[in-house]
Amino acid sequence: MTTLSAPLRTTPATPNPATPNKTAGPAASPRRSQADGMAVASFILGLLGTLVLNLLLGPCALVLGSLALARGTHRRGRALLGLTLGAADLLLLALLTTTDGTISWHIGG
Repeated sequence: MTTLSAPLRTTPATPNPATPNKTAGPAASPRRSQADGMAVASFILGLLGTLVLNLLLGPCALVLGSLALARGTHRRGRALLGLTLGAADLLLLALLTTTDGTISWHIGG
């Protein structure tokens, strides 16, 4: 017979280390995948910005790369490359405007 004074326990008092923690996985996954996407987008925009639209794509690469790092991306290298390429875009823009007087590539004479 059971006593009525003792509560019926359906879950163990201490967590079982063999079972995975289900609260950390799915809740953190969308934010982490967004950060991974931001890191890749930062890299791609920084790479494209060296060829076209330095003024627009360079700052976008800088913002997306810093947001990806702040959100804890798994693709840290791509986010850092995006930051580097975004800064290079802006430096290239400054170099083009001081030497050529334009904000676009000029090939030829």
